[in-house]
Amino acid sequence: MTIAVGETLPEMAVMTLGADGPAPVELSEKLKGRKVVIFAVPGAFTPTCHSAHVPSFVRQKDALMAKGVDEIICLSVNDPWVMNAWGEATGAAGEGITMLADSSGAFTKAIGMDFDAPPVGFVSRSKRYALLAEDGVVKVLHAEENPGTCEISGGEAMLAAL
Repeated sequence: MTIAVGETLPEMAVMTLGADGPAPVELSEKLKGRKVVIFAVPGAFTPTCHSAHVPSFVRQKDALMAKGVDEIICLSVNDPWVMNAWGEATGAAGEGITMLADSSGAFTKAIGMDFDAPPVGFVSRSKRYALLAEDGVVKVLHAEENPGTCEISGGEAMLAAL
């Protein structure tokens, strides 16, 4: 079942690349008492994700923070090394966007946002979406119908929803 507005995100760990290598990040700790935007992509370095989705949040970061957002997290079913390199390549990491890896896809599956597209090499990937969570509760959810588009899940749409 897909997560919905009003529901609480599951308490699960995802990964980051720390000084000593991969390290778990408890999402519940990042969300507790905070207003956080999480946007997820089908894959790092893939065309729409790289040229549209991440740049939209880089462009809107300051405006989102001005609306009370404490943190912006980009999540993908990739490994933490890929997410680290992608954050550097897009400038997202330098802008303060947190790049996190749902390496096993466990979080993505738990919220019902997983999909497969074998013809393009996607197996157990994340649908494209953006959500706003306040203290772990989903307040806004923008999920794309087509993973190749970034229309309602981009930074501009999230800003307009706040």
